[in-house]
Amino acid sequence: MYAPKDLANADYISLNINDTAAFARGSPQSLWRQWYQLSRFQRNIIYFVVITVCLVVFYLLPSDSKGSVSNSTETSHQKQHDAPKWEKLIEELVVENADQGGGAGGGEVIEEPEFQPEVNQVDDDQIGPPQRKPIAVTFTGPSNQRQKAVVDAFLHSWKGYKRFAWGHDNLKPISASYQEWFGLGLTIVDALDTMYIMGLNSEFAEARAWVEESLTFEVSRDVNLFEVTIRVLGGLLSTYHLSGDKIFLDKAFDLGDRLMPAFSTKSGVPYSDVNLGTRTAHSPKWGPDSSTSEVTTIQLEFRDLSRVSGQSKFEEAAAKVSEHVHQLKKFDGLVPIFINANTGAFRELSTISFGARGDSYYEYLLKQWLQTGKTIDYLRDDYNTAIWGTQKHLVKYTAANKYMFLAELVGSNKDVKPKMDHLVCFLGGTLALGAHNGLQSDHMKLAEELVRTCYQTYAVQPTFLAPEISYFNIQKPLEGDANQLDMYVKANDAHNLLRPEFLETLFYMWYLTGNKTYQDWGWQIFQAFEKYTKVEHGYTSIGNVRSTQNTRPRDMMESFWLSETLKYLYLLFDDTRQLIDLKKWIFNSEGHPLPIYDS
Repeated sequence: MYAPKDLANADYISLNINDTAAFARGSPQSLWRQWYQLSRFQRNIIYFVVITVCLVVFYLLPSDSKGSVSNSTETSHQKQHDAPKWEKLIEELVVENADQGGGAGGGEVIEEPEFQPEVNQVDDDQIGPPQRKPIAVTFTGPSNQRQKAVVDAFLHSWKGYKRFAWGHDNLKPISASYQEWFGLGLTIVDALDTMYIMGLNSEFAEARAWVEESLTFEVSRDVNLFEVTIRVLGGLLSTYHLSGDKIFLDKAFDLGDRLMPAFSTKSGVPYSDVNLGTRTAHSPKWGPDSSTSEVTTIQLEFRDLSRVSGQSKFEEAAAKVSEHVHQLKKFDGLVPIFINANTGAFRELSTISFGARGDSYYEYLLKQWLQTGKTIDYLRDDYNTAIWGTQKHLVKYTAANKYMFLAELVGSNKDVKPKMDHLVCFLGGTLALGAHNGLQSDHMKLAEELVRTCYQTYAVQPTFLAPEISYFNIQKPLEGDANQLDMYVKANDAHNLLRPEFLETLFYMWYLTGNKTYQDWGWQIFQAFEKYTKVEHGYTSIGNVRSTQNTRPRDMMESFWLSETLKYLYLLFDDTRQLIDLKKWIFNSEGHPLPIYDS
């Protein structure tokens, strides 16, 4: 090996290749001996060559491979900016050599594409990658005269609301004023997806602008967790999925985050009331217990919020409630209508009912199972057990015409009370939906019997509108009494609130069977609404369905009239049965369609 003494005057460096080869084949000791016989300069040259080769190899690796080697999240441009000058020089040499033709990339420097966020990403700093994009469906408006009549009813309602109650919760159509409940513009948010499905683009644009500019949850005011979840959170999520407009997801995420303090209980069963502004929660003012249906009818919405936001906390909190209730002791699958948020226990001896405070617990057992691709077995099992318990304990028949109804069980002895809320009429559609999805076929027979009875609660009234509560005669008629009524209504229960439950069931029965009788029944009820509840500035609930001359208008148009009643009528009159695909969508308890997931 030759190393000139005057390196400044040398124009080359000579390396003895044979000696180096021998050096490479020698023993470890001889190798180290020969290595240290090299001059410091020669060793530095070798160091430099090795480092240069490593850097060249690193920078020629694909970007994905580099990501697996390095934990750095900087872009290639940032690396160039921060790199030492000698490293930049090496990278420039690499690029020059590549440009001269040698590499697999044809000499072209390919930069990593800039990350494009998903359309439904809310905030990169707060949320991980979302798991579901919006479906973004297009609707073209009414296709027949019945649908057009329903759209006209919606527009009449909307006109009155817009003129006298804009931005407030509910319209009072007789006094031309408004009623405020939570101060969240309930009617606007609740009606968003109905307008979208009906193809009312102008009205939808107005509502969207209000949501973007005026809907705020910085309100130091108590709201009901259940009502706000099914109406506002459900309405925002549904409209986001249908329209693909991110503003609705932004608002939904903000609201969901503010509702989370409700779950800060020892049991995990949520408090009923939440202050959105202060982010505090508490039990209802009327007592220590929450309604069983309310705490178990928020899971569809919170699960969907997690799936589209990428934050699991919403689904985990709500699913924990279902899991907790699953573990509680029940009466052949049936649950009391009250539960304590602090202890997590049912209130002993409270009523068992498919009506108020119990109804949607059963509805959401089935719908959660469907929402998650039929993958959570305990939800299906609890639902099946509950229907078995219903058939065993609650199914009763009138003495005269054998109309089937679902009674209530009260007191420690589980005494039968032959009373059924109009709310119970949702169950016919739920039973049909379950049977259609592979559950027991006798559930469909039960559905058909219940539908027949619910229709009668309308048909026997002079107004052809059902009361809030009906009572049933189960005692054998007296001998010679051929005129015994199957059902009767007490004065305090004779009101009609423009409720949707039976029309919801008719929608399911029509969609799943194609039997046009259900459409005709719905048309009769719609005509009764037109005749007895329509007023100058909208539609009003009435206090007495038993008289055509004295209906006692109550001056209230609930938001569910637009969210559910008119939406289900519009879908019921869809002759194609294709507007909403029940294999892809599940309706929440307020009539807002949410997507079905694979798991």
